[in-house]
Amino acid sequence: MKWVTHSEIDEALANTLLALATPALPQHFSSLVKRLAAFDNLIIIAYHGEHRPAVLYREYTDPVVYLPMDSQYLGGDYLLDPFYREHLRGDAQGIRRLRDVAPDHFRRTHYYKNYYQQTTLLDEVAVFATITTDVTLTACLGRDRSSGKPFNKRELEVLQQYAFTLSSLLKKHWQDYRFEGVIKASPAPLEERLREALNQHHSIRLSPRQAEVALFILRGHSSLSISLHLEVSLQTVKVFRRQLYAKCCISSQAELFALLMPLFAQLTEHK
Repeated sequence: MKWVTHSEIDEALANTLLALATPALPQHFSSLVKRLAAFDNLIIIAYHGEHRPAVLYREYTDPVVYLPMDSQYLGGDYLLDPFYREHLRGDAQGIRRLRDVAPDHFRRTHYYKNYYQQTTLLDEVAVFATITTDVTLTACLGRDRSSGKPFNKRELEVLQQYAFTLSSLLKKHWQDYRFEGVIKASPAPLEERLREALNQHHSIRLSPRQAEVALFILRGHSSLSISLHLEVSLQTVKVFRRQLYAKCCISSQAELFALLMPLFAQLTEHK
């Protein structure tokens, strides 16, 4: 592996600063980050509240990595993305590695198996920048089948060393960014939208708590993880799950995914 000198990083940073407020910024930002940690793909996404996100920039080595982006991710799968959940928590800044913020059973989810594996991504790290109370930018750099290996410890340490700089560059460049849907009313909470869609399409009436548990399961939380988030006992979570499955006339997590995932595209259509 070729070691990058401090002078090379300094030159890339200077070029990025000069490109602020110009269309060339994303390419220079990419060049800077590559000197800190080489990646196979990069996508910059703007999240606005619970509205559908917008892609501001993307580049890749293997085009397959973003083939399902527009139809699946932006079509509703983003609602289950751990990085999207980080945005919703508010005031997200710095570096996040997907495997560090994903729920404990993330790899068992429909989102992981039917979207994430399609992309061939092996590892993903995001630079977060909060633009306003509603708008968060993420620059997600990934390793996919092109290189066939995750980020190593040294690369992650270097990215952390420059976390504030990278976040600040994104924030400065897009400081005036406003999402196109900002004038629209904020959508109802996701749990409420899910309950409405289930009732409308399947005549299934879930309680708010049952809908909340369903979403935790879809995101990849184990029963133990759900109990910790809801601050209830593990036995109480098991009761909620049994009630949820009984109302939906199902007996497995796979059946829950099959029932709910087709509804997610409708949950993103805010009128």
